[in-house]
Amino acid sequence: MENKPQDKIDNIMYSYATDVSHLEDENRILKETLTHMKEELTRMKSNPLMVCDVKEIMGKNAIIRIPNGNSFYVDLSQDLSDLTPGDTVLCEQKNLTIIKKIPRTKRFDVEKFVILDSPNVKWTEIGGIKDQIEEIKEVIELPLKNPGIFKKIGIEPPKGVLLYGPPGTGKTLLAKAVAASTKSTFIEIVGSELVQKFIGEGAKLVKEIFQLAREKAPSIIFIDEIDALAATRMDVGTSGEREVQRTFMQLLAEIDGFKPLGNVKIIGCTNRKDILDPAVIRPGRLDRMIKVPIPDEDGVREIFKIYSKRMSLDKKININRIIKGMDGFAGAEIKAVCTEAGYFAIRSNRGTIAEKDLIKAIAKVRLEDDDEDIPKHMFG
Repeated sequence: MENKPQDKIDNIMYSYATDVSHLEDENRILKETLTHMKEELTRMKSNPLMVCDVKEIMGKNAIIRIPNGNSFYVDLSQDLSDLTPGDTVLCEQKNLTIIKKIPRTKRFDVEKFVILDSPNVKWTEIGGIKDQIEEIKEVIELPLKNPGIFKKIGIEPPKGVLLYGPPGTGKTLLAKAVAASTKSTFIEIVGSELVQKFIGEGAKLVKEIFQLAREKAPSIIFIDEIDALAATRMDVGTSGEREVQRTFMQLLAEIDGFKPLGNVKIIGCTNRKDILDPAVIRPGRLDRMIKVPIPDEDGVREIFKIYSKRMSLDKKININRIIKGMDGFAGAEIKAVCTEAGYFAIRSNRGTIAEKDLIKAIAKVRLEDDDEDIPKHMFG
């Protein structure tokens, strides 16, 4: 009985100590929160710094270039004695005082501006261009798969190839198939988009695209519509045309900079070989040119067989008649015929594609109003 008052005192003291400890923890958390908020406030009030490039070092001074392209002559502090041309620095915006050097960064997030892919196109999915397949295998596939054979013979394989011919003949498919066969990273650039979107920065972007290709090697750089970038240069022109020429010159410089047996290859693609600048197709650059023509009758038959192998075709279809009706069609148009024929069958609630569906599809692809306008000799 005598211990009860002491027990109460002990309980009170324990409770008090617990409360004090809890309040101290809360106080510590509040102090940390306050300190963090003060730091954030200070950061928000600080003036932003401008990212500039060092062009030239001149003793205790430097010439820097600000983002809009203008250059300025500024003083250097003793703490920045290790600066070299090409370094990236942070400058105060009002008087362009150099605050500190920062790691060199890429100008662009290149992967946002190119199509980066690992194609799975097989050679068996390409028809009507057997000779072209063999040529591109020799130029691109063989050097990537067996570079030793070129060292043994003592020759340098081509750095790239130019695919040219009418639209829809399979130039892009060829490029993707050789990338798949060599397990290379496929980097696709569209020449016209590069010119239109990046006036003023095209040369820098080209440089970083080629750097990306080296990092992702083995890789294939596929330049679609290369004529938009590599057309014959003019002595006079607008500022935009001069910028395109600077981008083109950077492209040539990057091609010349590759090692002969490097595992980065270039494939250019165009429908207008006649307007290309001779500099891009001279020996040592894209000197191997492969023409991808409109398929002949056997080619049309082979391409149609590839695209129709999964289709439910009526057994009564006169294939020879259909092949004759697609005379002059490129591979893309033959694929369109198969797709349109399937739609005609679906609209008629049929499970198989009849000959009349294919005839209507050929008429539609030829941009005729109806099948009465199809040249009769093609179905004779």
